[in-house]
Amino acid sequence: MTTTATLTERYISATIRSLTPEVQDDVRAELEGSIADAIDARLEQGESRDDAERAVLTELGDPGILAAGYADRPLHLIGPKYYLVWWRLLKLLLIIVPICAFGGVMLGQLIDGAPVGEVIGTAVVAALGSIVHVGFWVTLVFFILERTGADTGVRWSVDQLPEPTQNGAGRADAIASVVFLLLGVGAVFWDAFIGFFPTEGAPIAILNPGLWPWGITVFFVLIAAEALLAVVVYANRRWTIGAAVVNTLLAVVFAAWSLALLVRGELLNPEFLRFVFTDNGVTDETMRILTVITGFSLDAFPIWDIVDGWLKTARARRG
Repeated sequence: MTTTATLTERYISATIRSLTPEVQDDVRAELEGSIADAIDARLEQGESRDDAERAVLTELGDPGILAAGYADRPLHLIGPKYYLVWWRLLKLLLIIVPICAFGGVMLGQLIDGAPVGEVIGTAVVAALGSIVHVGFWVTLVFFILERTGADTGVRWSVDQLPEPTQNGAGRADAIASVVFLLLGVGAVFWDAFIGFFPTEGAPIAILNPGLWPWGITVFFVLIAAEALLAVVVYANRRWTIGAAVVNTLLAVVFAAWSLALLVRGELLNPEFLRFVFTDNGVTDETMRILTVITGFSLDAFPIWDIVDGWLKTARARRG
């Protein structure tokens, strides 16, 4: 004949079953005593035994939480000791790794000559996969650190306090932008009249001389618009949605214009390509790969400029 276990017996059993055998008896004795005392106190107030027992056990709460307290076992995945280190590292890696995965796979697919749809699909899948892997492995490492009590060696100090920023709208940012753009203009003139590439005879320009005057004029107009945008942002002392939109349009126009010229073979000087590559026995396949890498670079910088502009706008709106 078997007897039905009481609520108290079931509660104590659920509490101690995850504890080590060495402490189970002590915890059982402690719980039996404390539960009995609490029930007796309620009985003296006129409650029935069943109601008193149920109320006492309800107040004690989930036996799993109680057992974790006895075992000094955390019930969180990443606790406060490691949370900020985990979160800062995770955010940094989630910015860097997916972008590198997306760009690297896209570049590889373009070099391999894959169709556009396959290039985009494979790159997106790679980026999403990197997000999953980064989130899982970084969290797993800190989960192990949390459970083993290991020390990451990371210590906060006042030297880590960030300097106040102006969200890319300060005088130094405006000056740097204008100087950088002027250097770009100077590089175009230097390439055309002096040349960057040494030859035994007259210098050979890298850019196609056929771009003069109208193609180069388009480039200079874009440069002037970028410089004007930098001045406007500085005058407003902040990035705005309008500035971010204009910055995006300028970057898209530059990327589309330069990429179209590259694909049509009108961006680089044919004489320069022949002197550097063809005359040295470089194959057509190698030339195709170099063209893909050049086009990828021409798109990468405008994309980063777009992202940077919107990030500065978001920071300015938060501020």
